[in-house]
Amino acid sequence: MSIEFKDDETIEELRGRLRQMNDAELRRFGRDALYLTSPAGNMGQKERESAVIQLDEARAELKRRNELRDSKTK
Repeated sequence: MSIEFKDDETIEELRGRLRQMNDAELRRFGRDALYLTSPAGNMGQKERESAVIQLDEARAELKRRNELRDSKTK
């Protein structure tokens, strides 16, 4: 699966794509998004906003997975 940032996808499409990633891919995607939001990412405002949204969605997916794992162990 390709880990890339797509400016033209909807939030629901992004969420679906993140759900299909395994944990390692999702973490890599999140690290890449985090880098792109930093000053070193050297992006314009529109691209940075897109990266922030994608970072937030990657974090939400990781949180969802962790909560699901926690609920199965209780």
